[in-house]
Amino acid sequence: MSDTIIKPKVATVWLGGCSGCHMSFLDLDERLLELADKIQLVFSPIADVKVFPQDVDITLVEGAVTNDENEEMAHTIRKNSRYVLSFGDCATTGNVTAMRNRFTEKELIDRSYRELSDICNSVPNDFTLIAKLREQATPLHHVIRVDAFLHGCPPTPDEIWFAMNELLQGRIPIFNTQFLRYG
Repeated sequence: MSDTIIKPKVATVWLGGCSGCHMSFLDLDERLLELADKIQLVFSPIADVKVFPQDVDITLVEGAVTNDENEEMAHTIRKNSRYVLSFGDCATTGNVTAMRNRFTEKELIDRSYRELSDICNSVPNDFTLIAKLREQATPLHHVIRVDAFLHGCPPTPDEIWFAMNELLQGRIPIFNTQFLRYG
């Protein structure tokens, strides 16, 4: 008989955002070692895994849903995750990523591929190399059901640590005044 301990499977995903939430996650510093003892990291931009796995216990999702690939990934995450945490302000509110919503898709594409191009000012038309933009960048919970929200741009390492420990205990994190920001 094996003494293998089954650790909770954890994933982190980066949709339409800046990766600041993942940088804050890495700022857990020595607590990353403690977390590594408690979990099995099964998918993340900081790990070389290409396909989102099944039966994930906790998934932290950074970034707004901005294109078709993000939307498909969001549905894959929800289908395969017990808990989904909307990770940071882009995922929870759209934040900076949603600033593009005041422009049409055509205006965004023209500005990016025609006006600002130094070499080739052609617009993609088959969307095989890049994902097709959605009409609006939206918070994650507008696309899938989310179990908990972790605000911040980015959330602090202490907030991430608290959320992870709560989720690992099977509790939905509730942020009280110790995590409120002022000013």
